[in-house]
Amino acid sequence: MMQRPQITISSLDAVRLEKILDSLSYSQFPNKDDLQEEINRAEIVEPRDMPDNIVTMNSTVTFKVLSSEKEFSKTLVYPKDANGAEDTVSVLAPVGSALLGLKEGDQIDWPKPNGDVLSVVIMKVDYQPERAGEFQL
Repeated sequence: MMQRPQITISSLDAVRLEKILDSLSYSQFPNKDDLQEEINRAEIVEPRDMPDNIVTMNSTVTFKVLSSEKEFSKTLVYPKDANGAEDTVSVLAPVGSALLGLKEGDQIDWPKPNGDVLSVVIMKVDYQPERAGEFQL
């Protein structure tokens, strides 16, 4: 098993995510414990102190598939903003929970709908609300 990288989450994201977790039952969100565990193990920082290379909520990130060098971008969103668009991933999806708090250069296994797994690396955090001074998204 790959060792999990250190993650960093803003205090604002942590509070919002805790509220979402408190509002959902296990039948609504079977992976509830996984996201809670990620929050619990994270280094929590104030939004203004967030390093600009960290994936936070509403960040847009460019990834590279290691096997093909193909690049793609996704925005990590709250469930209310997960409208099924191909360019978003909900924090409640297993890969969304795993992305939260990672940094540029970190590698993650990305499950595909057919059950295959892609190994991808975070190339760039293209947009991060904290870096842009947007603390109330």
